[in-house]
Amino acid sequence: MATPKHLAWLQSIAGELATATVSKLEQTLDWYSKMPPARRAAVGTVAQNGITSFIDWYQDPKSQPWAAADVFGSAPSELLRSISLQETLQVIKVAVEMVEELVVKEHPDLTDAVLRYSRDLAFGAADIYARAAEARGLWDARLEALVVDSIISGETSQEISSRVAALGWRADGQVAVMLGATLRDNDPDAMRKAARKSNSDLMIGIQGRRQVAVIGLAKPSSDPNPAILATALALEPYFGPGALILGPTVQAVADAQRSAKAALSANAVAQASSSNSRPLLADELLPERALAGDALAKSTLIEAYYSPLANSSQELLQTLRKYLECGRSLEATSKVLFVHANTVRYRLKRVFEEVNADPTDARTAFVLQVAITLGAISDQESGTRR
Repeated sequence: MATPKHLAWLQSIAGELATATVSKLEQTLDWYSKMPPARRAAVGTVAQNGITSFIDWYQDPKSQPWAAADVFGSAPSELLRSISLQETLQVIKVAVEMVEELVVKEHPDLTDAVLRYSRDLAFGAADIYARAAEARGLWDARLEALVVDSIISGETSQEISSRVAALGWRADGQVAVMLGATLRDNDPDAMRKAARKSNSDLMIGIQGRRQVAVIGLAKPSSDPNPAILATALALEPYFGPGALILGPTVQAVADAQRSAKAALSANAVAQASSSNSRPLLADELLPERALAGDALAKSTLIEAYYSPLANSSQELLQTLRKYLECGRSLEATSKVLFVHANTVRYRLKRVFEEVNADPTDARTAFVLQVAITLGAISDQESGTRR
């Protein structure tokens, strides 16, 4: 129970106690002295409020079941984002120490009151930070879902960049989008942990039965594909059964919609592939995507395989076309072209050197045949190389 004598004495030294507390903060807390003046003043205000609130609490302990609500009441909202809970508790500790030094030393019978108030203040501060963290977590989750939706829907890069910056995206390297089925027991925290172990950042979006992962390398790389694939393999167990598609690598998160578009296109035709790879690279399904009407896949096939041959040597292009039309038979091709089989073999070797694709491999032959067909159609429509 507060006594009038103690209460009057506490009120008389409140100013001295507050000044001594701020001075102690500057002497003992390095981070406090390095803060900008405005925020340093806000922290000092919190400490001073703690002194005033203690006196009010001492007068009527039942009036403030959560003492910190009053202490932090006048502090700006950004203060909670400027200093951590640990730093806040350090401020409280300094304030309590000053009270003990100037109050308890003079009136030992106030020890219990100081201890009870400091306990309520510490728990109150923890409660405020917990609520702020929960609100921040919910806000981050909504913003993350919005960013992923923007990438999937193909919004402009400027909008995506600003939203990612607000989300706290730490990756500064290349980016790729992976999508697959959602697990019933989804564990996004475990996915983020797995990505961090692979030195990558991660954004996750759940869209019904589909889960989307935006993978970003921590640092730019001259050969990012192995690192992106390593992260994708680490995330593979967190996707449900079925097709798991990894889009092509792009240079920045602002361009992630290109990777997402390719992954969505590949996912739509994944059933046409006999591959059981998880993840399956979207560019491994270029022919199927092109046949399904994907304009990006068509242009990629033409630029990667048809154009280099057409621009380099019509002889190589004609030999490759006849070789594929003849069922990949050297003898049949040599008869159609009226050349020796070794000549056909030599030209096919040059094709491999030109486009880094082996025409004698069955799957590669299919890719090349689709590319050549698309290229010929494109030339006819544009009037090129007639």
